[in-house]
Amino acid sequence: MSQPPNAQQAAYWNEQAGPTWVDMVDPLDRQLAPLGRAAMRALALRPSEAVLDVGCGAGATTLELAQQVGAAGRATGVDISRPLLETARRRAERLANVEFLEADGQSHPFPPASYDALFSRFGVMFFAEPTVAFANLRRALKAGGRMAFVCWQASSANPIMTLPMQAALAHVPAPPPPADPTAPGPFAFADADRLRGILDAAGFRDVVITPHLEKIGSGDLETALAVSLKVGPLGALLRENPDQRDAVIAAVRAALSAHDGPDGVRLDSATWIVTANNPG
Repeated sequence: MSQPPNAQQAAYWNEQAGPTWVDMVDPLDRQLAPLGRAAMRALALRPSEAVLDVGCGAGATTLELAQQVGAAGRATGVDISRPLLETARRRAERLANVEFLEADGQSHPFPPASYDALFSRFGVMFFAEPTVAFANLRRALKAGGRMAFVCWQASSANPIMTLPMQAALAHVPAPPPPADPTAPGPFAFADADRLRGILDAAGFRDVVITPHLEKIGSGDLETALAVSLKVGPLGALLRENPDQRDAVIAAVRAALSAHDGPDGVRLDSATWIVTANNPG
């Protein structure tokens, strides 16, 4: 029997990344919130609209979207990570206009033409078949419905993602580069031309991909250090090289401290704010 198309990502976000994100949910939300809000501004929700939050994670974005559409509107978050959705449901237990689905946005049979808008904060780069996924999501949009999401530009343009690893590599060997840089992962949509082609092929129109540059951070130095050591590939390198743990931690702390200020550690980020419409 063949596996579902995103089985590898489902396993990763349920068994590895999801529990880690739950442990670090507040600093991670603090770090990513400004970028999500940039996409929300582009989406420009109106009261009473229905919005689908794709890859909603622990639900912070879904709650903001629900507030924007008001009690007469509806915000639905969809994700494949049960640990993250459990946190999301706890956060929203008193809100009547919020619901969460444990489902794969690539294949879930959303009711056709049931949403005015689609949104995502870093939740759409993990599909095994992105054109198929976006075509499925587009069918959930009403005719004339709109989409806005934020995704990462290239890793080289994102010290917020790469600086800790660069500091650590003075003491541990570098992990192998990805065999396919367009494979599902944080930087799968770094190439704007490729992303535009995917959205065009999925049936979206009026695609606009706008660069967005902003310094962001998860909090003070110790918080930023904890996030850096636990989230992403650096944690795996530390587990593989336990004898270098103290040296790596010292190197990462020194690198982050150079960017510490009154608002905590803040580093450059480079993202795309993507908007598009469903022609119906």
